[in-house]
Amino acid sequence: MSTTIDGSSVPPGESADLDETAQITRDLIRIDTTNFGNGKAKGETEAAEYVEAYLADLGLTSRLFVSEPRRTSLVTRVEGRDPSKPALVVHGHLDVVPADPRTWSVDPFEGVIRDGMLWGRGAVDMKDMDAMILTSLKDILAVGQPERDLIVAFFADEENGGVLGSHHLVDNHPELFEGATEAISEVGGYSIDVSGRRAYLLQTGEKCLVWLTLRARGTASHGSRVMYDNAITKLAHAVAAVGTQEWPVRLTDTTEQLLREIARILDTDVTQTAPNDLLLATGTAAGFLQASLRTTTNPTMLDAGYKSNVIPDTAEARLDIRAMPGEESEVIAQIQDLVGPDIEVEVNHRDVGLENPFSGSLIDAVKDSLHRFDPGAPVLPYLMPAGTDNKALSKLGIAGYGFAPLRLPAEMDFPGMFHGVDERVPLDALVFGRQVLTDLLGRY
Repeated sequence: MSTTIDGSSVPPGESADLDETAQITRDLIRIDTTNFGNGKAKGETEAAEYVEAYLADLGLTSRLFVSEPRRTSLVTRVEGRDPSKPALVVHGHLDVVPADPRTWSVDPFEGVIRDGMLWGRGAVDMKDMDAMILTSLKDILAVGQPERDLIVAFFADEENGGVLGSHHLVDNHPELFEGATEAISEVGGYSIDVSGRRAYLLQTGEKCLVWLTLRARGTASHGSRVMYDNAITKLAHAVAAVGTQEWPVRLTDTTEQLLREIARILDTDVTQTAPNDLLLATGTAAGFLQASLRTTTNPTMLDAGYKSNVIPDTAEARLDIRAMPGEESEVIAQIQDLVGPDIEVEVNHRDVGLENPFSGSLIDAVKDSLHRFDPGAPVLPYLMPAGTDNKALSKLGIAGYGFAPLRLPAEMDFPGMFHGVDERVPLDALVFGRQVLTDLLGRY
C-alpha cells in the first residue's frame, strides 16, 4: 500500500492524487442507495447527509426533505453575481437501480478503480454527475460566485419515476425553484464517435414514461386438468403480442435535427438515407439513439402462480412503455387493442414527454464551454428514450436539458453502462466533466 500526504493508506489500484471528483463518486458508490421500485428502497439518507456535509464545508446551507422514512432529497441555493438573470436548476439523483453481484466482475458497491476507470453501480447513473456538481461548485466558490443563482438539488427516488423525490418537492415545495427557467442534469453531454469523428450529444428532450400492468384472470384448478381458461396462457399471448409489436418510425423535431447533423458530418444526403442507417454511424451510441425513433413496449416483469401443480386464477406482467411526447394516451389505447378485451390494463405510473429547443443562450453557453476543452467538436441534439427528473420540473415551466459532460473513448459503449453490468466511467472523463461544468456554471 502507498500512503497519502496525511499518512493514511491507499488501497492497491488507487492513486494518492486521485481527482476529488472520482473520490466523491467512489464515496457515493460505497453508500448503497438501491431503489427496487414500488416504494421498496434502501434509502438515500446517508448519501444526502454526505452531500450536505460537503456543501457545508463550502459555506452553503442545505435543506433536507424526507418524503417517507429514509427517502431524503436535498436542495441548496447558491447566490449569483447577477440577480436579474433567471436561476438555473442543477440537479442529480442519489438512488441507483439494483445490481446483482453474481453477474459483475467487481463488487458493484465497492467503488473499484481498475484499468483507468471507476467501477460500480452509479458510476454512470448518476453519482458521477453528482460528484461533478459538487467539485464544480467548490471550484467556482473558491474564486467568487456563479454568474446567476444556482438551485442545486439532489433528489431521491428518480429510479422509480421521482414520486418520492422530484415530484414530491415540485408538488409540495414549489417555492424552492422560484425564479428558475432552465435546468441541467444527466444523460447528455457525453461524447460519441460518428464515423471516426468525436461529437457530443446534448439531451434536449425525453420520451413519455408509462409503466403498465397486464392482468389476466382465469380458473384456478389442479395442474393436471384440461384447462382452456388458463390465466398464464392468456397472459403469455398478451405479453408476446406487446413485446413483438413493431412500432412505426416517428420523427420529432429533435430527431430530425439530429439526423440532419449526422448526415452533415458524414457528408451525405439526409433524404437519401434511412434514419436507422444514419444512427448506425454513431457506433455504440446507436443502441440508445435507435430507441428515439419509435415507441418501445418492453415486458420487464412476470408474476403468476404459487405451486407447480396448481393453475392460478391470476397472472400479471409489467411493461415499460416509452412513447413520443404527447402520445402516451394513444399508445395505452393501442396496447389494449393488442392484448384484447380479456386482459386488464392498469397504469401504475405515467409521466410527460419533453421536447425543448436546441437554441438559445443556454445552448450557446453549453457549446462554448465544451469547445473550450474540445475545440471544434460538433454538439448534437437528441431525444432521450428514457426519462429524468426534468419531467417533474417541467410542471413549473422549467425547461430541462441533459448535460453531464464526459469525453469518452470512441470504443466505449457508454449507453450500455446505464442499468448495465460492470458500470464504469473513465477517470479522465470525470476530470474533463468537472472542468467543463465549472466553466459553464461559472459563466452562464
